[in-house]
Amino acid sequence: MATLVCFHAHPDDEVIGTGGVMAIASDAGHRVVLVTATRGERGEIQPGVLSPGEELWERRVREVADAAAILGVHRHEFLGYADSVMMGEPSNDDALSFWQAPVEEAAARLAAVLREEQADVLTIYDDNGGYGHPDHIQVHRVGVVAASLAGVDCVYEGTMDRDRMRAMLEATLAGEGPGAASPEMVEAARGMLADGGPHMGSPSSLITTRVDVTPWLAAKRAAMKVHASQIAPDSFFLAMPDDAFAGAFGTEHFIRRGAPLGTAEDNLAGLG
Repeated sequence: MATLVCFHAHPDDEVIGTGGVMAIASDAGHRVVLVTATRGERGEIQPGVLSPGEELWERRVREVADAAAILGVHRHEFLGYADSVMMGEPSNDDALSFWQAPVEEAAARLAAVLREEQADVLTIYDDNGGYGHPDHIQVHRVGVVAASLAGVDCVYEGTMDRDRMRAMLEATLAGEGPGAASPEMVEAARGMLADGGPHMGSPSSLITTRVDVTPWLAAKRAAMKVHASQIAPDSFFLAMPDDAFAGAFGTEHFIRRGAPLGTAEDNLAGLG
């Protein structure tokens, strides 16, 4: 039995990026540990979700616990930092925000969990945090140092296949892709994926590991649904038909740190 530790920035990130690999590992008899840097207390709130007097962080703590149970997570820990929100927001400057945390200090907190769990595999994000969110970039920085401190050699950077996403967008624009996206979603995706635009994901050539999580999509979708404070039932994530959902979320992509260019894996090492 191996131990997989997945390090994420906010509640709900764990489902989108690694929901499948966590479920795969758990079903195969491995130990799965989730560490979340913040409680996501500054996220946007879906209307009508919070109870009177309920704070967003309280709801998100419950949501991530419910999602973790669906995905087979054995232990979940918060690292104890505040949500930094998107790049350029005033909250980025909050001394308590994860973006402002000294990397060595935060890495020591994560490394303590890695040592306790005798972690074999750690997942983080790529060096731009997938799409430039400050907390996601910090997950990369902190995770790399923590792995070194704890002696975890097998580190995977969660990312998105930029070339595949561009092809899917082009198919949608041509009316050939499964399902439908709103004009706003299409425009946002076009901007994020355009050459010279904001950096999103990684080129196909850099991706070492593509995990087919299609058999676990029901669990992944169910785990998304419990994050109701962030993911509305009619959102892009949940409203799309099953075939479109499979196309968008049926493969999870990673870059294995230190792996030779051209490496092609279909699962995280030792977790099949």
